[in-house]
Amino acid sequence: MTIRLRLTVVYSAILALTLTIFGVALYSIQAQDTLNSLEKDLMISSEKIIEALLKTNIAIAPRDLPQVNPPPPRTFYEFSPEGTFQGVQEREIVRVLDSNGNLVASPFGREEDALPLSYSALTALQQNQDLFETSSVSDENMLIYNRPIQINDNLIYIIQVARSLTERDRTLQSLATTLILAGLVTTLVAFGIGWVFTGFAFTPIERITRTAQTIGEERDFARRVTHTGQHDEVGRLANTFNQMLSRLEEAYQKVEHSLEQQRNFVHDVSHELRTPLTTLRGNLGLLLRKPPSPFEEQEDILTDMVEESDRLIRLVNELLLLAHADAGRTLKKELIAVPLVVEEVVRQGALLGKDQSIQADLDLEAYIQGDRDALKQIVLILVDNALKYSENDIYLQVHKIGNDVQIQVQDQGKGISSEELTRVFDRFYRTDESLIVPGFGLGLPIAKALVEAMGGRISLESQVGIGSMVTVVFKAVHRV
Repeated sequence: MTIRLRLTVVYSAILALTLTIFGVALYSIQAQDTLNSLEKDLMISSEKIIEALLKTNIAIAPRDLPQVNPPPPRTFYEFSPEGTFQGVQEREIVRVLDSNGNLVASPFGREEDALPLSYSALTALQQNQDLFETSSVSDENMLIYNRPIQINDNLIYIIQVARSLTERDRTLQSLATTLILAGLVTTLVAFGIGWVFTGFAFTPIERITRTAQTIGEERDFARRVTHTGQHDEVGRLANTFNQMLSRLEEAYQKVEHSLEQQRNFVHDVSHELRTPLTTLRGNLGLLLRKPPSPFEEQEDILTDMVEESDRLIRLVNELLLLAHADAGRTLKKELIAVPLVVEEVVRQGALLGKDQSIQADLDLEAYIQGDRDALKQIVLILVDNALKYSENDIYLQVHKIGNDVQIQVQDQGKGISSEELTRVFDRFYRTDESLIVPGFGLGLPIAKALVEAMGGRISLESQVGIGSMVTVVFKAVHRV
């Protein structure tokens, strides 16, 4: 069952229940009201009958003893000359009984005119209590009002005033039928109208469903749900769905970019490994040649193989280091005195350079939180790159600026053009000028991965003919 159908059924059931409660209440109120009206009319009529009866002389004579053989009933004309008795209509049936419940007078004076009177009602009347009874007379439901007449605490007569309930029952039956039919028709009409309106209400949700299905089939995460209605629950759902699509699109683009990087990485690694392996394979072939090469040539071949093997080892080591950085390895979090680490790198860098020297300007109050080995690796990479490409001395500065510690390495090389500057942190990317310098294009990508793993940021500025400067920024901490 769809949500649309469930909602329609639920509120139709609520409407039907409401109409049922309303109908039952209205029927009960109407039934009680009409019954009260009948009882009031009968009580008023009984008052008139009793008033006329008390004016009759025979009503004054007390009847203390029960009569074994009561006389036959008399007509109202014979019973009392009062006009009230003469004008009694059969719409309101009036009977006069003695204290024992025997019929004394009726309009036509017939014994078969007697109305039912139960023993419990007679007992209550003899105790001067009036009451109503409902009985069937000639297959007709009657409401009978029984009222005692006492004089000097003696029960003289019992007045019965009755009226047929047939008209009332027919009216109530008609009312019940009308309420049932009206409730059914109203519920059916409300169900149809509700079905149409819920269809309109669920149109945006259907649109969202179709959009989601289309996106899933076409993987078009740039598509969005259009909602022009109010900012209600459906509007918030559409906005939430669009926000989710934005995040999915961003994640999908990152995955695509990562896959593209992996493909390029594998391609570049294959290319970089192919050259030394091919060289090694060729040199091995030369060594296996018959007749063997002269000794001097074999010595050159072995030297070439050692150099290519060292190159392979360096490449594999850098790839492993880069893989560790990509895998998000857990770095230590310790207090690092940046100047001390940089001083170690300066001493080691002095052995790497040829004619260049390293000019260091160190702020002794520069402390950061991080991995000491990773920081040393970062600075070594930057210094090594600067020594490779600089034609003169390089400058290394460490300063605490506000809440940051800034490390800058500046060379005096040929610089990098603005077109190439955007790709210097790409793996295996090397500028045209750097192709003559040994390397694999992995130094800056490794440094960038380590810097970001420590929560820092790295940038490179360069001017052609002047040189380049790499800036690394970390969050400063106070020495305890």
